[in-house]
Amino acid sequence: MAFVDESVVNVALPRIQTSLGTTLPAMQWVVNAYTLCMSALLLIGGAAGDQLGRRRIFLLGVAIFAAASLACGLAPTAAVLIVSRALQGVGAALLIPCSLAIIGAAFEEQERGAAIGIWSGASALAAGLGPLLGGWLVDHTSWRAIFLINPLLAVIALWIGLRHLPESRDPDAVPGIDWRGALLVFAGLGVLVYGLIEAAVLGWRNPWVYGSITAGLLVLAAFVLAERVRRAPMMPLTLFRSLRFSGINLVTLLLYGALGGAFFFLPFLLIQVHGYSATAAGAIFLPFSVILGVLSRWSGRIADHFGARWPLIIGPALVAVGFALLARATGDSRYSAVLWPMVVLAFGMVITVTPLTTTVVNAVPAHQTGIASGINNAVASVASLLMIAVLGTIALSAIGHSLDEQLASSSLSRETKAVVESARGGFVTPTMPPSIPEAERRSANAIVGSSFVTAIRLVMLIASAMALLSALISALTIRANQPEYGKSRAQRH
Repeated sequence: MAFVDESVVNVALPRIQTSLGTTLPAMQWVVNAYTLCMSALLLIGGAAGDQLGRRRIFLLGVAIFAAASLACGLAPTAAVLIVSRALQGVGAALLIPCSLAIIGAAFEEQERGAAIGIWSGASALAAGLGPLLGGWLVDHTSWRAIFLINPLLAVIALWIGLRHLPESRDPDAVPGIDWRGALLVFAGLGVLVYGLIEAAVLGWRNPWVYGSITAGLLVLAAFVLAERVRRAPMMPLTLFRSLRFSGINLVTLLLYGALGGAFFFLPFLLIQVHGYSATAAGAIFLPFSVILGVLSRWSGRIADHFGARWPLIIGPALVAVGFALLARATGDSRYSAVLWPMVVLAFGMVITVTPLTTTVVNAVPAHQTGIASGINNAVASVASLLMIAVLGTIALSAIGHSLDEQLASSSLSRETKAVVESARGGFVTPTMPPSIPEAERRSANAIVGSSFVTAIRLVMLIASAMALLSALISALTIRANQPEYGKSRAQRH
């Protein structure tokens, strides 16, 4: 449910923006409200599962997610939708880390890579089918239907969980939930993201913008200081003493930030610029997810046999190539122009995902797999949260700059220029009044489309640079002869 929902919403964003008559910053919050709550509470979800039972917390998360999805599907305004998405994030924060921790507790280290590969594959297949199904629902029914399918999935998930999931706990977990830490993370990230999103509207020099960004960074610093002295922290800082654990989370931050930011904007390019239907735009993501899903188990076995270092160098480098190819293809409306870069991205992520996840789990003691997976999922979510905000601001600035240049040299009428100016608020092509001549309509639409292409090409190039940097960090922090935690502990004994 969580991975379907996360992938399907992006395809529906252009239709939601038009239906609710809102702006790109509001659409950023539709995504970021979910991601913010999930990021802030993922570590709480992992810790609660370790203490109270992973099965119990997982099923609670499923129930909350389903109820919030129903509220999303019935939301009358953008504000209600954003609040409901935040509640969905709470449910996801409980079910996602517990699902991986259940696998970590159920399998021995030598089998864990293949098991996580199956988990990654199932998630990827769900994420791949989500945009296609969601696009069809958006085209043939309503964007609301993408949320209303979740309660049906929840019934199945609850039935399977109650009948078949084993319960597991960490017997050494220190009692107590770090609610203060969760509040600090939520406040810090929320204020920081607010400042980053508002920068697109108010400008970087606005006191609200730099004041929010500064306040957010200070609150996050207070969170780190609080975690150092707390007896049962939601994020044990001692885990980061491991270069391997720190490095793999930095790789996660860069790689998933690039993916989250790029995939947020890709449907706007396909639907608003190139005229794809929501179904066709969703189909673009299907090869990516199918390749990732089918080959993830194979990738897990490679990591088990040959180690994680080279897959975590080659995979992100290939992802960087895929984003560079997408940047080159932004002005091309042919399906194949976008399809092949997505295939390259898919193979890069196949090589990367399972070794990355396995490295996270194997880098910590067995009884801390829940908190370790929670930290890594939180890092991935924070990366997407921040990069959607940052790249949104950069993209809107690029649109404005491109519109200024093209309008200055155009011979459009004042009325037509005013309509084109309305495109500054987001990636929705403005509707031309009937009074505007056909020739001017075509010129105006070409200017708007060209500005959107310029902005999204810049987004893809930034994503490519981030993926390439993550490959470099893997090379510097993950050694071929570096033992996993479990093996080094056995050697000491």
